Amino acid sequence: MRSSGHPGCSESRSATAVELIAAERDRQIRREGWTVEHDDQHTRGQLAGAGAAYAVAAARMSGASIWSAWAEEVWPWSDKAYKPTPGDPIRTLVKAGALIVAEIERLQRDEASRE
Repeated sequence: MRSSGHPGCSESRSATAVELIAAERDRQIRREGWTVEHDDQHTRGQLAGAGAAYAVAAARMSGASIWSAWAEEVWPWSDKAYKPTPGDPIRTLVKAGALIVAEIERLQRDEASRE
């Protein structure tokens, strides 16, 4: 996959959706420090809620008539951390997908630790 390092850049538009999400998840871990250990602290659905908030923001960018305040209400962290990419529903959905992946992986780790 060609990319300048930012999963939402125009160079990476030729990548598949799964590749974009994987690249964003990697960016979150490497650049933001949102490691497995960090994710494992969010045990109350926060990662899924954040992904849902971004998905709703992207839907609104595409013309859906979803109550805009809903996304902000389910956002689990500070307003400062809520960063849908203005005018770019694909980039915003990539962020949503990466957060959903993080939640799935967290749930899988939790399940495996109980076995």
